[in-house]
Amino acid sequence: MLKVLVGQIGIGAVLTVALWGLYGDVAGYSALLGSLTCVIPNAFLALRLAVPRRDPGARALVQAAYIGELGKLGLTVLMFSMVFVLVRPLSAAALFAGFIAAQLMTFAGLLLRDGQTDNGQTSTKNGE
Repeated sequence: MLKVLVGQIGIGAVLTVALWGLYGDVAGYSALLGSLTCVIPNAFLALRLAVPRRDPGARALVQAAYIGELGKLGLTVLMFSMVFVLVRPLSAAALFAGFIAAQLMTFAGLLLRDGQTDNGQTSTKNGE
């Protein structure tokens, strides 16, 4: 989880600097706000899943995941609303580019994770 969040922050920073240099201040801070609109809700979800619970069972983990996802969705909507209402001038294209780039890091993390197994162990087709 932490590696994905760091990757999202990194890609957001790279995109921000690139757009700032190419298109100016508005595109730069718009891309930064877009990437933060992705990273902050994802950090909330990661925190919900990582915090120890009194009940370590699967049911408590599923409940934490549901609450985390609802909170993530709510935070994303809230942050987009705040950006569109409070920030002027704003480059919508750069904002969504920052959001999408950071979101794609989530998929990249899943793809990289898919090729690995826990503790470096591999299993056969039968799961042995």
